[in-house]
Amino acid sequence: MSNITNRVLSIQSHVVHGYVGNKSAVFPLQVLGFEVDNINSVQFSNHTGYKNGFKGQVLNEKELADVFSGLVANNLHCLYTHLLTGYVGNPTFLREIANILKTLRSVNASLVYVCDPVMGDDGIMYVPKELLPIYRDEIIPLADIITPNQYEVELLTEKCIKTERDAWNAIEWFHDRGVKTVAISSSELGESDSLLALVSHKDGSKSQRCKMTIPKQGNGIRFTGTGDLFASLFLAHTSLTGFDICATLERTIASLQAVITKTLTYIPDDVKAGKTSVTSAQRELKIVQSKREIENPEVVLRCSKI
Repeated sequence: MSNITNRVLSIQSHVVHGYVGNKSAVFPLQVLGFEVDNINSVQFSNHTGYKNGFKGQVLNEKELADVFSGLVANNLHCLYTHLLTGYVGNPTFLREIANILKTLRSVNASLVYVCDPVMGDDGIMYVPKELLPIYRDEIIPLADIITPNQYEVELLTEKCIKTERDAWNAIEWFHDRGVKTVAISSSELGESDSLLALVSHKDGSKSQRCKMTIPKQGNGIRFTGTGDLFASLFLAHTSLTGFDICATLERTIASLQAVITKTLTYIPDDVKAGKTSVTSAQRELKIVQSKREIENPEVVLRCSKI
């Protein structure tokens, strides 16, 4: 058995209350046996969807570089096997992440970079538009694994996705830029009551493709932090399965669906029935309560190999 410890440097947002960004990603990785060192791109009281707003601080690129320089000074940057990035709010911060990645790869050429290009959803872009060309031209070519949603794929590739064929064609755009593994975490290509996830892996002459139909839960309730959770679980299971992409997707979705199911048990029945509006607090994922389902995912939904 290898004595190498999987250690992730996770650069994402942080909230004091709730589960998005690092709060959504760190615990699942730890439960699955990964050491996680996290740098918080922002520290907010709660996520930005709460009706009375939020308070907090935003880390700038100089502060990010300063924190990372402390890791380098103590040779701690040599320990990382993975870099995971999520929400970033400004262009210069995103470019500093690229600098950090290059430093990490200078001491570990096999480091795996998992990029969740958090830019928007449902046709709405919620980061500055200046981030898009930086992701497209500077960050994506550095990534080993990318986990965008359908809207983010459309933004990056400038391709409209109306059919499954469109999605696979868009995935090839990422492969052409050197990304080995592309996981579209959710798309609206399924039926009205389901989502479709698609994953493609290309490494030299080896290639794998698979897809999965995922039933929607919660009668239209939208949960925050699910994309962050997907990226962290996908990172873990690619490593734990030796890049068996079908098994990775099945385990990732098994845990994700279990977390949503658990969360729904805490939401009042009148809210689930649509009689009362759901609050932001009620939509917070019950990740800690789902520890067992994260640690030992019970695979019910199977993917189809393409």
